[in-house]
Amino acid sequence: MLKRKQKGNFIVISGPSGAGKGSICKELVKRCDNVWLSISMTTREPRSSEKHGVDYFFISKEEFLRNIEENKFLEYAIVHGNHYYGTPKEPINDYLNNGIDVILEIDINGALQIKEKYQEAVFIFILPPSMEELKARLMKRQTETEESLIERFKKSYQEINYISKYNYVVVNDNLSKATEKVKAIIIAERCRVDRIEEIHLNSDEEKIHEKLIDNKKFKNSDNFIK
Repeated sequence: MLKRKQKGNFIVISGPSGAGKGSICKELVKRCDNVWLSISMTTREPRSSEKHGVDYFFISKEEFLRNIEENKFLEYAIVHGNHYYGTPKEPINDYLNNGIDVILEIDINGALQIKEKYQEAVFIFILPPSMEELKARLMKRQTETEESLIERFKKSYQEINYISKYNYVVVNDNLSKATEKVKAIIIAERCRVDRIEEIHLNSDEEKIHEKLIDNKKFKNSDNFIK
């Protein structure tokens, strides 16, 4: 009865470092059908648990700058003072045009850039249950110096002020529950009326419609549908 638009939904997820947005995105891929998790490029060094081509494409600064010149990024930014991060546009457009929902984990600055180009995208902000918990999560990584930890923590306060730019906010106090909330948002967005291209009736539905119009006593008719 419903014919949905072929293009997939663009789901943009961001939040403070340590809020758990990366973990939520990975869980969404396991729990949702018809989704693809976008992989960003960066010039920073990989963490011990990260793999090239899975978590990020880890490339040199020279290669990154060359991609900028060739207009291959949907957005890019310098994060934490000296590392480049960028979102390759070609694979995202390919998946969207083929009806696949694209999930993009990105920082706030990148999300705001994308909002200017993709106003129809769905923007979800992930919050930690408290700033104290956020601090504990960052320290647990054991990948930050004292200076970088302070920098990230200060930036988190600034980033939270941008919640009003997003469509939804989800508090990640429990990974499984937070993932289910984001999944529910994705499902709900697929059901929005403006995602529907057209409504059509099949033959049986047309018969019902005709009976409703032509026979005011259709409820009492023994030959309502044959």
